[in-house]
Amino acid sequence: MTIRIRKCILEDLPLLQMIGSETFNETFKDQNSPENMKVYLEGAFNLTQLRTEISNLSSEFFFIYCNREVAGYLKVNVSEAQTEKEGDEALEIERIYIRKKFQGQGLGHHLINRGMEMAKEQHKKKIWLGVWEKNEAAIQFYRKMGFTQTGTHSFHMGDEKQTDLVMAKMLKSILKRG
Repeated sequence: MTIRIRKCILEDLPLLQMIGSETFNETFKDQNSPENMKVYLEGAFNLTQLRTEISNLSSEFFFIYCNREVAGYLKVNVSEAQTEKEGDEALEIERIYIRKKFQGQGLGHHLINRGMEMAKEQHKKKIWLGVWEKNEAAIQFYRKMGFTQTGTHSFHMGDEKQTDLVMAKMLKSILKRG
């Protein structure tokens, strides 16, 4: 199995839209009304919205490939792009999704590790994310990766207000000796 992670560029917007909509729908369609899913998908994954997000210098998107096929993606935010005011010493993983047919192959670990590498390169002290309180599999995965719950925040799915757990991991400083 060949794994590769690459940064998304503007020309990737149609593919990002497709992968984003597909993975979000696969993950949450069974727990949410079709109407709320439609509203969310149309708002979060329209090309104008994605163009704004990918053009923000404080956000980055990455595709993960498994044997040359896009298997999922990662979105990270720093500074003012973070969905919560966690400060300049934090990096947020806003989205991490793996397509259903690629789940269970360790690809989520690769994406989390990419986020942690970025945080360390940028001298961040913590990495954090929000995960729906009903997404038990994801919560367990993040706990295994060393994240702990530090709070909650609201997430709006159409006309429904849901609760996300805020989970964070403190990063060890890397001291350079010279």
